[in-house]
Amino acid sequence: MTNKPFNFSKLLCILSLFLSFGFLSCSAKKDSQAAEQIETVTQEEEIITETNPTETTMPSLTEQLESKANLFKEKADPEKVKNYEAAIQKVAESGIIEKSKKEGDKAPNFTLPNAKGEQISLSDKTKEGYTIITWYRGGWCPYCNLTLRAWQDILPQMQAENIQFVAISPELPDSTLSTKEKNELEFEVLSDAGNKVAKEYGIVFPLDESIKAPYKNMGIEEYNGDDSYTLPLAATYVINSDNEIVYAFLDADYKKRAEPSEVLAKVKSMK
Repeated sequence: MTNKPFNFSKLLCILSLFLSFGFLSCSAKKDSQAAEQIETVTQEEEIITETNPTETTMPSLTEQLESKANLFKEKADPEKVKNYEAAIQKVAESGIIEKSKKEGDKAPNFTLPNAKGEQISLSDKTKEGYTIITWYRGGWCPYCNLTLRAWQDILPQMQAENIQFVAISPELPDSTLSTKEKNELEFEVLSDAGNKVAKEYGIVFPLDESIKAPYKNMGIEEYNGDDSYTLPLAATYVINSDNEIVYAFLDADYKKRAEPSEVLAKVKSMK
């Protein structure tokens, strides 16, 4: 029998196949491990997202007002800041808070025109349930605009609870219409020309002489249709179906307002 010569080429081919298979197995194993690591990281990211969600909560009205006030102090002329703060202090010392309508008092009824000139009565509102009234100085006031928008934000919640809401200012109906459109307000914005209703609630004060000029330059006479230079406190009341005041927020500082969410919670607790 003739021995065939050893075929080194075939041996090399077989070794190559073994090596290739080993490499592929190793590679597949590494790919599988990598896939598992990616899946694990993805799951961890989902957990982190669930337990530490991205901050999307809007700042409270109080926080927004404080931010606005701090910016004014930083940017405005120091003498102007001093005059405004002194004027606020005079309002606080005037005794207006003590004399105004408060919790437990009967709410004076009123009928005022809305932005369209339609007559809106408080008694009609309270028949439907609890009614929240907030006074604002005017659409020219940045603090007021922040406040009105904050009330608009919770309007659906108030409506769901059948809570009525109106905002009042001494501005003429044309001015209130502008304010309503600018802030996209869906609630009633009423015009209390001459602060007649605000006087019944005891919340009207005259502007201090030291700060009248800026208001005149701003056009307050045109906005309000008079030259009385009087404004209402930024007051908020809750009135029940018996026309009784069951909550009152009063502050001499126009930069401080009732927190809408807190007032809503208060009313819900009364129901």
